[in-house]
Amino acid sequence: MLVKAGRERLVEIAKTRIVQAINTCWHHLGILMLVLFATVSGSWARSGEAPPLQLLQAVPLPGFSGDFDHFAVDEKGSRLFLAAEDHKTVEVFDLKTGRRLKSIEGFGTPHSIIYLPETDRILVTDGDKGTLQVLRGTDYAVVEHIDGLAGADSMRLDAAQQIVYVVTGGKDVPLDYSFLVAIDLKTKKRVSELRIESNHVEAFALESSSPRLFVNVTDKHEVAVVDRKAMKEIARWPIGSQADNSPMAYDEQHHRLLIVCRKPGTLLVMDSDNGKVVEHLPAAERSDDIAFDAEKGRIYVPGGEGYVSVFQRNSADQYELLGKVTSEPGAKTCLLVSSLACFFVAVSPGETKATAKVLTFKVLP
Repeated sequence: MLVKAGRERLVEIAKTRIVQAINTCWHHLGILMLVLFATVSGSWARSGEAPPLQLLQAVPLPGFSGDFDHFAVDEKGSRLFLAAEDHKTVEVFDLKTGRRLKSIEGFGTPHSIIYLPETDRILVTDGDKGTLQVLRGTDYAVVEHIDGLAGADSMRLDAAQQIVYVVTGGKDVPLDYSFLVAIDLKTKKRVSELRIESNHVEAFALESSSPRLFVNVTDKHEVAVVDRKAMKEIARWPIGSQADNSPMAYDEQHHRLLIVCRKPGTLLVMDSDNGKVVEHLPAAERSDDIAFDAEKGRIYVPGGEGYVSVFQRNSADQYELLGKVTSEPGAKTCLLVSSLACFFVAVSPGETKATAKVLTFKVLP
């Protein structure tokens, strides 16, 4: 009898523990389902919102290989320019229809382009030939060139002073240092230069309200602050990570540098008064460019992995991801033309056999 009673007691305990285990499992499963439901519901809600960009057209460019570099625009003449660095040409498109108008030959490695509407001149840096080419806008003939700019790449214009700044030197030449060179557009002569102890200097930005210039010193993971009037470095700010800081835009109204990093893809926001990093958010990887809409506070980062990260500035120190808009693999450089509410992206085939393209997106409210 005692044995039988003991067995019955053990069976009851076992039943109780089984029921408790089942209840616990259902409880945990319920929590998991709630979490999954909340997550998926949030994704559905986000995908249900209007995207910040809408693809209007894709213009194929058969026969191109390698990479494209930067765009420029002639709004009055309705022309879009694109540096085809590995194709050794500058491509010209109709700004509104996307039709390819002209392929300008004779370059080594074209990188940056600036269009001057007052004189109808096109400036092109050519890293392979080490020159700044000046083309006439009517027939695309080279009318002037400034030589001695080995590895000429990034370029920015101080419109008020009519001085263009060009980054030269670096690892592609190859040199273990770089230069920031100032060229007077009135005389077409170099007026000053600054040696930077770095073999990898990327994009930079000018401050219109002061003589300061900010430049990405990529191999040091720093931003150099330059007095461009004295052509002297006055500060050096670390970006706070080992990511490769490359594209840069400047929100001068809010004193914020907008810096895109690679490996990993990141949007980094830096206070231009003191170098403090106030925000960093995941962004598209393999980006070679950034576009900033100062009026709307929107930031566009195209990525070679096939999408564009679009961010919204909520305040000087707060930013959020509005969306990841599908583009195509290799779509790394861009141009925002706010007057047309259009965003252009160049699709570089790289080493693949994919067709090169120029994508046109409509910017949505």
